[in-house]
Amino acid sequence: MKCPFCGNADTQVVETRMAEDGDFIRRRRQCAHCEKRFTTYERPDVTFPAVVKKDGRRIDYERAKLLASLNLALRKRPVSTEQIDGAVERIEEKLLNLGVREIPSSRIGELVMRELKKLDKVAYVRFASVYRSFEDVDEFKTVVDEIRK
Repeated sequence: MKCPFCGNADTQVVETRMAEDGDFIRRRRQCAHCEKRFTTYERPDVTFPAVVKKDGRRIDYERAKLLASLNLALRKRPVSTEQIDGAVERIEEKLLNLGVREIPSSRIGELVMRELKKLDKVAYVRFASVYRSFEDVDEFKTVVDEIRK
């Protein structure tokens, strides 16, 4: 790693710490030439597929949006944060394992519905009502009947 102050390539790691959430490693380095210290961050380089919206727009995948959708459906439901994080991890793992560069938003919606169905039936119906744009009570009834089976 080059020193950002003098450009020397001879730097040493003085201290290494894992971030609280475990998402990255923080390293304090010192230049062997000018002896100045600086910080670097090490993060995994993972590329998720681009999300293709219904209108054809392509946007970057955002974990925060997925988490917000799950949290909204699970609002005031007896599901722990750890369970929600586990669901997000499983969805992201499936996205990465697909090995595609683009994925329709509808496919992500189906993955979310599958996870919600395992976590909480009420949250599943909430999400399905918005995701599938229910127009009347009969559509709700169909989903509730599907869950009861």
